[in-house]
Amino acid sequence: MAAAKVNKNGELAGKVAIVTGASRGIGAAIAARLAQEGARVVATARTAEDGESRLSGTLAETIARINHAGGEARFVKADLAQREDRELLVETTVASYGPVDILVNNAAVTYFMPVVDFPEKRFKLMMEVQVYAPFHLSQLVLPSMKERHTGWIVNISSGAGIHPKPPYMAAGRGGTVYGMCKAALERFTTGLASEVAVDGVAVNVVSPGLVETPGTLLHNLVNDNTRERVQPIEYISEAVFQLSKCDVKTMTGRIDYAAPFLKELKLEPAPII
Repeated sequence: MAAAKVNKNGELAGKVAIVTGASRGIGAAIAARLAQEGARVVATARTAEDGESRLSGTLAETIARINHAGGEARFVKADLAQREDRELLVETTVASYGPVDILVNNAAVTYFMPVVDFPEKRFKLMMEVQVYAPFHLSQLVLPSMKERHTGWIVNISSGAGIHPKPPYMAAGRGGTVYGMCKAALERFTTGLASEVAVDGVAVNVVSPGLVETPGTLLHNLVNDNTRERVQPIEYISEAVFQLSKCDVKTMTGRIDYAAPFLKELKLEPAPII
């Protein structure tokens, strides 16, 4: 496989993208994939520098990765649970690069525990970051997208959004609230897609398979029993790239899993810078 390179005249040349949760893992890979196709990327997360999180990966590293490869990117440190930070993120992006063409809502704060034990504070935080933040950020970027009659919003979901099926005799992993968030995000996606297709804006969902990231390792989602299902991170970044340039007339309101989606398009994922 050929080494990945930045193509400043790629399919996203001239486009401005925001990628949330981009300090590590899936978000960092998405930011890099969009940048290597010529997009000017603003990456955001709470972890900007080393020592700010117990997990590996920082915004500074994501941006260095892109810029050293010849792409164009900057970061805005933001806590997406805070309205002011969300507004500052969009304002800074527009001031730096111009109107937002692509919004990728990837950020998540996740706790796994049974409903009976779930604290109100953590429930509200998960809903704020995983549901209301994508809603609010979409509100902030949509006026310009509608005015210019172009735009792409990609929301990152999960198989957790699918309803559990009986029999229900086995104890769950405490993922009910996480599943609620992802189901709500998917319903928001299809609803918004139906509202703004006439305005030239595509809104879609990508769900990754099981990807080895600092977060999935922390929650022990990747283990000896699941390791054979682990999917290369390039699948999710490629699927997001494809939905960041799709034709709204033929591809909006979709809820896609990365690998089957790429198979449908007869594509192999590209290597990432």
